[in-house]
Amino acid sequence: MKGTGKMLKMIIGVLTACAVMFGANAAIAGEDGPSDLEIAHIAYTAGVIDIRYAHLALAISDNPDIHAFAETMVRDHTAVNDAALALLKKLNASPVDNATSQALNASAGEKRAELSALSGAGFDKAYAANELAYHQFVNKTLEESLIPAADNKDFKELLGVALKTFKVHEGHAENLVEGLN
Repeated sequence: MKGTGKMLKMIIGVLTACAVMFGANAAIAGEDGPSDLEIAHIAYTAGVIDIRYAHLALAISDNPDIHAFAETMVRDHTAVNDAALALLKKLNASPVDNATSQALNASAGEKRAELSALSGAGFDKAYAANELAYHQFVNKTLEESLIPAADNKDFKELLGVALKTFKVHEGHAENLVEGLN
């Protein structure tokens, strides 16, 4: 029964984080939608957040499967963010900070603090569950809000390529969650 309470608390934490993130998603879906430069900031911020989660996993977990997943997150999200920065440089543009990026950062800070307090199998399960929920959120947001709102053809294509990669991440996270239970 003790484990059930911890699992319930972890699930509630993931659902709370998703609710905060989906609240941020509602801010994205304004009347006119975000500009490409705001979308760039949101997407870049989401990538940095997942890279930070991965670095935390590499520091805390001893599980080789968690390490392999975290290393993939660092590699792939860094590559997407580097491609986005290269496109912005080519366009002579800078991303624009916005309320959605700020809400994502605030929520992620709370989640990192929560994860940092865990260790062992408890950390591994919480990290995997967070990665699954985070990728589900990011993928839905990209697909339903950010890609349709993007105006620049090259930027829209970059987001589409990123979405394909992140859907693979979601599948890996789902397998990781199932393997840890």
